[in-house]
Amino acid sequence: MAQLRQDVDPGEAGLDPEALGRLDRHFARFVDEGRLPGFLVSVARAGRVAHLTTYGLRDIAAGRPVEPDTLWRVYSMTKPVTAVAALLLVEEGRLSLDDPVADHLPAFAEPRVYVGGSGPDVRTRPATGPILVRHLMTHTSGLTFGFYHTHPVDALYREAGLESSVRPGADLAETIEAYARLPLQFEPGTQWNYSVASNVLGRVIEVVSGQPLDVFCAERIFGPLGMTDAGFHVRDEQAPRLSEMYGEKEGGGIERIPGLPLRGGRPRFLSGSGGMVASAHDYHRFMEFLRRRGELDGVRLLTPETVDLMTRNHLPGGADLRAFGSRPAHDEPGNEGLGFGLSVSVVIDPSRTQAPSGLGAYSWSGVATTTFWVDPGRDLTVQFMTQVRPRSSHTVFRDLKRFVHEAVSG
Repeated sequence: MAQLRQDVDPGEAGLDPEALGRLDRHFARFVDEGRLPGFLVSVARAGRVAHLTTYGLRDIAAGRPVEPDTLWRVYSMTKPVTAVAALLLVEEGRLSLDDPVADHLPAFAEPRVYVGGSGPDVRTRPATGPILVRHLMTHTSGLTFGFYHTHPVDALYREAGLESSVRPGADLAETIEAYARLPLQFEPGTQWNYSVASNVLGRVIEVVSGQPLDVFCAERIFGPLGMTDAGFHVRDEQAPRLSEMYGEKEGGGIERIPGLPLRGGRPRFLSGSGGMVASAHDYHRFMEFLRRRGELDGVRLLTPETVDLMTRNHLPGGADLRAFGSRPAHDEPGNEGLGFGLSVSVVIDPSRTQAPSGLGAYSWSGVATTTFWVDPGRDLTVQFMTQVRPRSSHTVFRDLKRFVHEAVSG
């Protein structure tokens, strides 16, 4: 077990301590008002942690505090890790971004695209082209999530038992077969729609590497980068450090969500979309690996050019997520000024982003209100960890970016 520690005073790293103090007090109020159980935030410049705060509880009922070694379900912050796993195979020549997915997963050999109708009256036609690996990594594959409730294909996912992306008791291979039997929302490559694509990518990694996703990531990413607590389940000796999960109540406040997986042994379903658990130390190591363009502490996993490829906008014509998104699910102000790389969002127009952002900064977040970003122009890495599933949109991420921006600019 390794633990994240502060390395340097904020002033030495060019950060304003008063702005960071305002950040801490702001989120402490969220905890004191019962809107968050607790949180951890870290801000690093040039690889040195200049601000590290823990506040509140990881387990309210037991009175256990958030500590630097607390473990967090990072959910969709798994996706960039899965992308790195795939890029390792690309660099080895075992996989290509332009491979048809069907070359590795034959169930996708004849994709069909939604034309009209709903339920049993849905009409489809053959897709004009294949789903490519790059479509999975850029979320332009035509796949979707069942929980959107905005398109007839979303409803087909729910009818297939895939509202939470996996049928109870199914493994990754079985789940991917279920996805492949459903129509695509649109022609691959023509729109952006956040989806189950990273689960499909995880299965591609398994087939190409000949290893389960968790084993591949442990051997090729977590071990080499010193991410000592990262994984796809919680070992018995780690369990006391895992934060409990909470959800927002309809009338305000939060309540524990019981029965979530991760404890109790290796899961049957290994989710490349959202299956990881990690400590702040683990994710700091991953962020720094990206900031340093594929190398950390003398260990190089990817070339600088590959990390640059991962962290630049891949949407056609320089479009942002709002313009290229599959509407109405993604037609929201928070998507303005953000492009999309290989499993990370990328700031392409800071003048249009909802929160202050550096050009070229890349990031992603998780459903339990976890987030990270790397700002290469400022040599900055930031993470925020808590465990609350919101009922609707909230201001946590915008507030965090505003305070960090003030600290850098102060």
